[in-house]
Amino acid sequence: MTAGVEAPAATAASLPDTLLALYPVLRALPPAAQRELAAAGRPDARLRLPAGAQLFSERDACRGFPLLLAGTVKVVKSMPAGREMLLYRVEPGGSCIISSSCLLGHTPYSARGIAETPLELLVLPAPLFAALVAEHAAFRDFVFHLFADRIAELMQLVEEVAFHRLDQRLAKLLLARCTPEHAALHATHQALAEELGSVREIVSRLLKGFAAQGLVALGREQITLLDRAGLRQLADAGH
Repeated sequence: MTAGVEAPAATAASLPDTLLALYPVLRALPPAAQRELAAAGRPDARLRLPAGAQLFSERDACRGFPLLLAGTVKVVKSMPAGREMLLYRVEPGGSCIISSSCLLGHTPYSARGIAETPLELLVLPAPLFAALVAEHAAFRDFVFHLFADRIAELMQLVEEVAFHRLDQRLAKLLLARCTPEHAALHATHQALAEELGSVREIVSRLLKGFAAQGLVALGREQITLLDRAGLRQLADAGH
């Protein structure tokens, strides 16, 4: 059975409530497509991975389209000398455009997907994904909307890497990850370096400089923001 073939009596109720809440576009699919999704989304068919597990790696073949139910995936690109650059994160309700581009273009992965936290997801098999994209405008629009949003994020990343100093990017990252209500960030210097596409030694040196200026306080795997206005001024320097 393909996603475009109708069959008797199935409704959106056969799909998990969590899945429908996170991906409301699925409500617009016809009953036959929903039945196939329901089969792929059975509790015993879902993928569960611990934090740190690798979801996919470079040059792997893509076998399906992930729909994330819980947890966070970080997608990173390997760089020379063993460094990595964080391209984007995938959270529940979103998906991975590298996966969709690999499926649409029949190409292997060009980056790695790593579980930042414990994950629960279902993976639409490649034939089902292809049928949904080809036959159902609502699902096709959903996939292309993901492309548009993620490409905008990646263009911003390119601009920051090309035109902003590392200290500005680090200040911006700290401000984004720490709210006024939660001023402490629990992260290693190595993790911040990977997110910025740099090396731990440089990030540690910058953080020590921030601490000397009274912008942050450093602890064991913890950074506490002391002067958000000062960090904002640094992040916006040259704008």
